[in-house]
Amino acid sequence: MAKTKIYDTAIKQETAILVSVITPDTTEAKAHEYLEELAFLVETAGGATKAIYTQKLAYPDRATFVGSGKLEEIKAHIKAEEIDMVVFDDELSPSQLRNIEKEFQVKVLDRSNLILDIFAKHAQTAQAKTQVELAQLQYLLPRLTRMWTHLERQRGGIGMRGPGESQIESDRRMILNKISLLKDRLKQIDKQNETQRKNRGELIRAALVGYTNVGKSTIMNMISKSEVLIENKLFATLDTTVRKVVIDNLPFLLSDTVGFIRKLPHHLVECFKSTLDEVREADILIHVVDISHPNFEDHIQAVNETLKELNALDKPVVTVFNKIDAYKAPVAEDEEGEEIKVTLEDFRNSWMAKNSDPAIFISATNKTNVEEFKEKMYQIVVDLHNARYPYNNLLY
Repeated sequence: MAKTKIYDTAIKQETAILVSVITPDTTEAKAHEYLEELAFLVETAGGATKAIYTQKLAYPDRATFVGSGKLEEIKAHIKAEEIDMVVFDDELSPSQLRNIEKEFQVKVLDRSNLILDIFAKHAQTAQAKTQVELAQLQYLLPRLTRMWTHLERQRGGIGMRGPGESQIESDRRMILNKISLLKDRLKQIDKQNETQRKNRGELIRAALVGYTNVGKSTIMNMISKSEVLIENKLFATLDTTVRKVVIDNLPFLLSDTVGFIRKLPHHLVECFKSTLDEVREADILIHVVDISHPNFEDHIQAVNETLKELNALDKPVVTVFNKIDAYKAPVAEDEEGEEIKVTLEDFRNSWMAKNSDPAIFISATNKTNVEEFKEKMYQIVVDLHNARYPYNNLLY
């Protein structure tokens, strides 16, 4: 009797090496923090980080991003451990990408490409899929040459153009046409969304904004009793969700938006501006912050920079510090150099003293201070509604 062969059909998890260059304008601690975030991005995409390489340089190498010695070191590790891909923390130029792939002979990604891959994985609606495809094509366009390295390459000049060049030109035309079609499609979707927004009546609009994975969708579900996807992953929510919320006798609209991140590719922000129209057209922004993250203040700054790019910084903002149940008191030094722990109450008092915007400290998972949050939202929406519609009897 012949033996039955058993084949393992499980999809093998891809392994990755992360690479970063530490320049004089970046501290070592900051570079490692970015790499931790990059490792989380790799995990979100379905990969596993096996090693991290950093190199201190005045500026990245024009040809290979890192120096030749570091390149050989990474190459040896790839061969020894059979690594599937190498991910760089900064955007690589087309020539750098081509040179590095030639050396490593494995898949090479940069931060932008990895984020685009995660966006493509999580896009659900026609709008999100169109936006991601547009961003992918805009990223691919200047990098077409490396797609045709298997074709014959000849010297330039009259009568010396090989089939590689003609194929590239043909593909470039196709991509440019596709980009044009996608932009037209997005304009049509924008018009439809604009009509939907006009049909929502005279209701105050609030938008949840914040860094990715801070708990915006959890707060959305808690307040609106809806079922928005919640995952401990970056960019779990791509599509804007709008729900009607009623607190006591007061209805208003609440929207959950895509999370922001540092080093977000500019063309991705451009493509997702239509999704972020909810932020631009909101009457009030609810800036959600994960206070349990050791670098939450950097996250606040990254979100504010993106809001500035969207011309949305002039709106009333309520800062919601979420995940207080996971807060760990950091250690600081007093005037005499002695170590002191900064408690949550200490931070609350210092934040209130420094900032004029209202701030609320909650745990959306444990429902801590949720009623305080609802009361604050109720008062702000009442004030905005009365100022905008003084003769509307909606509240009485």
